[in-house]
Amino acid sequence: MKKSQIKIGMGQMLVEGGEPDRNLDRAGEMIRQAAEKKCDLILLPELLDLAWSHPSALTKSQPIPGPFSDRLCGKAREHRIWLVAGLTERDGDKVYNSAIFVKPDGEILLKYRKINELKIVHHFYELGQSLSVVETPFGMVGINICADNYIDSLAIGHTLARMGAQIIISPSSWTVDYSITEEQDPYGEKWVKPLTILAKLYDLVIVTTTSVGYLVGGPYEGKKSVGCSLCVDKNGVIAKGPYNEFAGELVVADINIPDRKEKGTELCAMVRQKGYRESFSGWTW
Repeated sequence: MKKSQIKIGMGQMLVEGGEPDRNLDRAGEMIRQAAEKKCDLILLPELLDLAWSHPSALTKSQPIPGPFSDRLCGKAREHRIWLVAGLTERDGDKVYNSAIFVKPDGEILLKYRKINELKIVHHFYELGQSLSVVETPFGMVGINICADNYIDSLAIGHTLARMGAQIIISPSSWTVDYSITEEQDPYGEKWVKPLTILAKLYDLVIVTTTSVGYLVGGPYEGKKSVGCSLCVDKNGVIAKGPYNEFAGELVVADINIPDRKEKGTELCAMVRQKGYRESFSGWTW
C-alpha cells in the first residue's frame, strides 16, 4: 500500500575530517533519534565518514558494500528505518563521492555517485556517470548530492523529475567562509532558489541535509559547514535546520507525497505552460 505522507529526519550532524569512527558513531546516534521520533526515513550528510574534500579520501575510503556502509546498514536494520547517507567510496584505484539508499532490512537499494563535483576536488573524486530513480512505499525517489542542485546544474534535477521522481533526496556538505555569521545567509539565492524552481515546476519534494563543523585539511581548510538543511515543496520551505557551525541537530519534516500524473512529453508541455523556457543560456522563467 502506497503512503500519502512520510516523516523524514534530516540528521544535521558534525562531520570531522578523517575521523570515520567518530563520524559513524554520530550517524548511528542520529539514526536512533530518528527512529525514536517515528521517522520513516533519515537523511544524513554528504561524505559523512571522512568529510568533503579531506585528503583521507585517498587513503581511508572503503568500497560499497564495505565496513563503513555495513555499519550504517546495520543501524538501519536495527531501527527499521529507511536511510540515505553520503560516503566516500573506493572502487579499485578510483574514489567516488557516493550516496546509498538503504531499506529498513539493511539492504542497499540504490547507490549514486555525484556528477557535478567541484573542480577543486577533482583530484580526490571521480565523476559519476548515471542517474536513477527507485520505487518505494512512499513513491518514486531520486538521489543526487549537494552541488548537483546548483542553479547551473539543474539539468540533473530536471532529469530525475522526468524519470518520475516525486521526492529528490540529497546528502550535502554546504560550506561558507569562516567569517560568515548567522546574520548573513548566503543560502537563499544559492540553495532555496534552485530547489524551489524544481519543486514548483514538477510538484516535487526536495530534501537536503548538510553537515556542521569546521573543515580541516584539504583545499577548503578553515571554511565551515553551518547547517541550514532544507526540505522544500511547491509551496516553499517546509522545514529548515538551524544555521551555525555548532548546530548538530535532528530536524523532522512531515511531507505530503505529491501525486504526479504527467509523463514524458506531457512534462514538456506542463513546464512550458508554467512559463519555463530552455535556451542556449539555460532554463529561464
